[in-house]
Amino acid sequence: MAGARPIGILTPMEDELALLEKGLQRARSEERAGGRFIAGRLDGHDVVLALSGIGKVSAAQVSSLLLDRFACRALVVSGVAGGLDIRLGIGDIVVADRLAQQDYGALTRRGLVNYRAGSMPMGERRHDPYYSLTPELSARLRAALKGLHLPPMPAAATGGRERRPKIRFGTILSGDQFVNAAPARLALRRRFPGALAVEMEGAAAAQIAERHGVPCVVVRALSDLAGAASHIDFMAFLPAAGAAAAMTVRRLLPAL
Repeated sequence: MAGARPIGILTPMEDELALLEKGLQRARSEERAGGRFIAGRLDGHDVVLALSGIGKVSAAQVSSLLLDRFACRALVVSGVAGGLDIRLGIGDIVVADRLAQQDYGALTRRGLVNYRAGSMPMGERRHDPYYSLTPELSARLRAALKGLHLPPMPAAATGGRERRPKIRFGTILSGDQFVNAAPARLALRRRFPGALAVEMEGAAAAQIAERHGVPCVVVRALSDLAGAASHIDFMAFLPAAGAAAAMTVRRLLPAL
């Protein structure tokens, strides 16, 4: 691509990608390593959209291509996630100021001990397991979202009354499992106190971005509450939650 380095935006699922692609101008597409990459202008910003597929390996591969082939200056992961904090509701937005790969570490008699992905998972932990935003970037993102009012989530999506989504900054966990049981959600909260959401791609993209020296911003809308009914909630609430995530991403582009 000529001109300014673009922002790479990846989504795990096609429906999530379509929400961003419909706003794209001057779109041009190319195939690379079995995936489709769509370059263009989104709200006046050069971007490259990509479908990552589900899981950490898929996200890492596509992140590498966005940074190597398209020389993106930042990565954004957009999509839905499961909520870990029961005070949050369907459609609420979580922007990650910290990310961790919750399934990377050492299995011990005490259970899984988490290490920073890529480090030796034994002995004393020498590295923080989290990937964190810089204070400067976090401040810019918070300022960009100030005053943003997302459309109300319909009653059909919330399972109750219509409600307007809230935006929170906090910890998002990534792992190669769909969390479909309340005990698993509670176990994650014990291991990562204060974590707000769990998904399957964000921290892998952050690991690749760190190696390239670029920021990675993960925006997730809650489509379920990571419990026994998550497999039902997820498909029912995906369209409305995905739209909220896409709108939030577009608001953040000027801060990147």
